[in-house]
Amino acid sequence: MDAADFSAVLSEVRRFVRDRVVPLEAEIDEKDAMPADIREAAKKMGLFGFALPEEYGGLGLSMLEEAQLMFELGYTTPSLRSMFGTNNGIAGHVLMVGGTEEQKAHWLPRIASGDVLASFALTEPEAGSDPSTLTTKAHLDGDEWVINGAKRYITNAPLADVFMVFARTDPDAPRTRGISTFLVPAGTPGLTVAPKDHKMGQLGAWTADVFFDDVRVPASALVGGDAGLNRGFGTAMGCIAHGRVHISALMVGMAERLVDESVGYASTRKQSGKLIGSFQLVQGLIADSQTDYYAGRATVLEAARAFDAGTDTKVGPSCTKYFASEMVWRVADRAVQVHGGAGYMRGVAVERFYRDARLFRIYEGTSQIQQVIIAKALLGEAARG
Repeated sequence: MDAADFSAVLSEVRRFVRDRVVPLEAEIDEKDAMPADIREAAKKMGLFGFALPEEYGGLGLSMLEEAQLMFELGYTTPSLRSMFGTNNGIAGHVLMVGGTEEQKAHWLPRIASGDVLASFALTEPEAGSDPSTLTTKAHLDGDEWVINGAKRYITNAPLADVFMVFARTDPDAPRTRGISTFLVPAGTPGLTVAPKDHKMGQLGAWTADVFFDDVRVPASALVGGDAGLNRGFGTAMGCIAHGRVHISALMVGMAERLVDESVGYASTRKQSGKLIGSFQLVQGLIADSQTDYYAGRATVLEAARAFDAGTDTKVGPSCTKYFASEMVWRVADRAVQVHGGAGYMRGVAVERFYRDARLFRIYEGTSQIQQVIIAKALLGEAARG
């Protein structure tokens, strides 16, 4: 995107986040729902398709531009980003990376506009950190695929219009080579979405289990057509790598907000007749958090540049996701400490962000999985003993 145009986009998003969404954070958390007018405003701003190609109605942002946009979106409740994150990220990228031209032309413009909400159905009860062990199956019956299985913690499932479903299509193939992806519209007979999950944090972003009981879809629902048969796992991993940089940038935006909340509180709260910001131990907490934020921002920008260049699309995303998720958790913990007893009270921003931040060390690959990915890439055969 032209630099001036991109700067205008960032400015508009910043105003939207800070003027319209931030004042609604407590309401969103309390009601566990995103206001309809915020959803409509996000659609008009093009936020449902910022990472999708311009030819399909998106903004076509690079990874570096997307990271900078995420810095702005991360300043508020993560449920805002979650509303359109799967359209731009792991769900939309399934079609970008693996779809046929017909599938892209049919689905991507509607996904980019927000008229269609897409969901990424990969995780299962016994296949989370290692999705190659998934057991959802699909077999060909005439000119239809029949899908059976269950998915867990699927983001936006209660609201989704279409699911990108990963299922095993060759039970005899090695675990990572017998998986395919299917486009399954909501409302297809046999597809059932459970009630939304009751989560610790990130309220307003809905997840739920999804069940497939003899769900039939046409042969054209196989993502990538014949060329996509048994190649779904590779598609998923490519989408997830992009998503790790994306979500890391969101965490950096949250860290910035937490630092601002800490500084604001320490600059106004008095104890023993003095501002707590004058106490050196409080200063130390804030200094550590600012340093963490600064390092996280630099790490994400470097990972984004390498991702765009194609020089690192695996280790870099894992490094930045690992660091950013642990970083924002430290910053959130310090923010609560700076606030003291007030930081433990509902209705105080840092208490809510503390709950929100905990999930980042789990989803998009746990911190432990990132450690394994990084170490194996560096050690090669030595990692196998």
